[in-house]
Amino acid sequence: MPTLPIRGDAVRALDLPLPPERMPALRRGRPLKRWRYVGVYGPELMLCVGDARIAGVPQRWWAVALPDGRLFEGSRVDAEVIDISLDEGPGVEVVSPHGRSYIWTRKQAGIHVSGTVRVAGREFRVEGPLGFVDESAGYHARRTTWRWSAGIGRSRDGRAVAWNFVDGVHDAARESERTVWVDGEPHEVAPQAFAADLSTVGELRFSEWSAREDHTNRLVIRSDYRQPFGSFSGALPGGLELESGYGVMEWHDVRW
Repeated sequence: MPTLPIRGDAVRALDLPLPPERMPALRRGRPLKRWRYVGVYGPELMLCVGDARIAGVPQRWWAVALPDGRLFEGSRVDAEVIDISLDEGPGVEVVSPHGRSYIWTRKQAGIHVSGTVRVAGREFRVEGPLGFVDESAGYHARRTTWRWSAGIGRSRDGRAVAWNFVDGVHDAARESERTVWVDGEPHEVAPQAFAADLSTVGELRFSEWSAREDHTNRLVIRSDYRQPFGSFSGALPGGLELESGYGVMEWHDVRW
C-alpha cells in the first residue's frame, strides 16, 4: 500500500480502487463502508439527506431542522418533502490509513443549491451557496470513533466561508480533511479541539437547534450517534471572525 495520508490531486495517482470505481466488498478482512451525505445549512432551515451502505446493507435518511427547535425526519427520501439540485464541483479528496487498510473521502462546501423544502405546512425556497457534500468510503477499523463539524457562513469582512473539521478519521497533522473555504478556495488547517459535549470546536461556539440521534445494537453493528443542527459564532482558524454561521456538529462511536 502507498504511503498515506495523501490530500488533493495526488489522490488520483494512487494505485488503489477509489470511487467512482467499484471497490472490493472486502479488503484485509474488513468490509467496505461507503456513504454520501448532503447538507444544506442556512438561517431559515437546515437539512440533510444521506445514503449509506455498510457491508452492502443500505440505510437512507433525511432530516429538516427549523430554528424554533422542530425537527422532521424520515427514512424514505421523498421529493414531495425535499426537492433540490446541487451544482457540484471536484471538492477536496483525502486518502488515509485506517486500521489494516485505507479510507477515502471527498468534501465539497459552499456549493450552490436550488429547490424547495416542504415541512410544517409550509414551502421553503432554498437558493444559494448553502450546500455541503460528504462522500466517504473505505475499510474502516472494527471500532471507529469521530467528532466532526461542517458549516457554511460569512465572515465579518463579507467573505463567504465554509469549514470541515474532524477528529478521529482523516485527522493527521498534515494531509488531513480539515479545511476552511474562503470565497470558494480550500485551505487545509491545523487540528481543532472539540468539546466533549460538542459545544465548541476550535474557536467556534455552537448553539443547538435540534439533534438527530441513533443508538443501534445489532449482531455485528453497534452504533451511537448524535448530530445536532445549529448556529455558530466566534472565529475560524486564521482569525476570520464569523458574522454568521450554520451547520452541524457530530459524534459517532461505532463497531462495524
